[in-house]
Amino acid sequence: MPIRAAVMTAPYEPIEIWKLDDPEIESGGMLLETVASEVCGTDVHLLHGQLAGVPYPIVPGHVSVGKVIELRDVDCDALGTPLSIGDLVTFYDVHDICGRCFFCTVTKQSNRCPSRRVYGITDSAHDGPLGGWAERIYLKPDVRAVKIPEHLSVDTVIGGGCGMFTGFGAVQRSSITLGDTVVVQGSGAVGLSAAAFAALKGATTVIVIGAPTQRLELAKALGADTVLSIEADAPDHRADVVDELSGGRGADVVIEACGNPKAVPEGLRLVRDGGNYVIVGHYTDAGPIEINPHTDINKRHVDIRGQWGTEFSHVARALNVLAKHHERLPFERIIGARYGLEEADQALKDVEGLHVTKAIIEPNR
Repeated sequence: MPIRAAVMTAPYEPIEIWKLDDPEIESGGMLLETVASEVCGTDVHLLHGQLAGVPYPIVPGHVSVGKVIELRDVDCDALGTPLSIGDLVTFYDVHDICGRCFFCTVTKQSNRCPSRRVYGITDSAHDGPLGGWAERIYLKPDVRAVKIPEHLSVDTVIGGGCGMFTGFGAVQRSSITLGDTVVVQGSGAVGLSAAAFAALKGATTVIVIGAPTQRLELAKALGADTVLSIEADAPDHRADVVDELSGGRGADVVIEACGNPKAVPEGLRLVRDGGNYVIVGHYTDAGPIEINPHTDINKRHVDIRGQWGTEFSHVARALNVLAKHHERLPFERIIGARYGLEEADQALKDVEGLHVTKAIIEPNR
């Protein structure tokens, strides 16, 4: 039976509904009925042609939840949990890593492998349903799927989605320790998740800077102690609040999760001498900034760390944490609206215009 899919044919072009052939399931592969797939900032970047090497037309949707409807020589997920028809799974979107390069074998950073491919981004629609904005998703044999614990809802998992995994990775990269003061710049899905995981990791003061007001209220629900508005609170006031809450030293850790270059100089101003600054929001090139290497970094012993994308460990560990602490992590509240395949254009517009924090595509509704 043909698979209906929302296809991005080229940058700035309207989404089209295509019918794709059912794939032939290879040994080690599986077919999912798509339950939900997210629309994140990366999909807006794809619409604007801001990622290099994208083989348009594509089926977007790199983070999804699906129900297993066909397995071929597969009896467990990537973590060894038994897997059967009807189980709900999510999966790590990076696949086809070589397993032989320096990054795969020495540094264990598969997201830096030169041959890596990513569902919903680097595979053509002509190659089949390799993205979540389709009624069914084909998981190739090397794709690492994880069964969703039975007590977790689809909304909790997909509400966290890409932002949950990326925010988890940023917190791991930051080396937050018990008792730290942490500032998160940005109140989108990544920033909200980073704030939540920072609080869980033992930060005693978590400050979120962002907008609009609804997102800041959500930040409080997820663990932020203090919220500051980029619209209503001037930069000097934001700096004064951080100083006051940190004993005049500045934040131990600052996580940039907004993707605005202007945030970086402010983040360097807010971090304490010897503190860590993690930049995770700049997945694409948003332009340069001016900083002073001596006064902003070297003299102050600031440690700047980049976190581009995610690794499988972030997916596995974030889901483990969510399984235990789901009552403290109501990620389902991040979902702002739900859309069918024919409404994908509107979903992109709503995400780009910040009308919703998280938009969800439900292809089979």
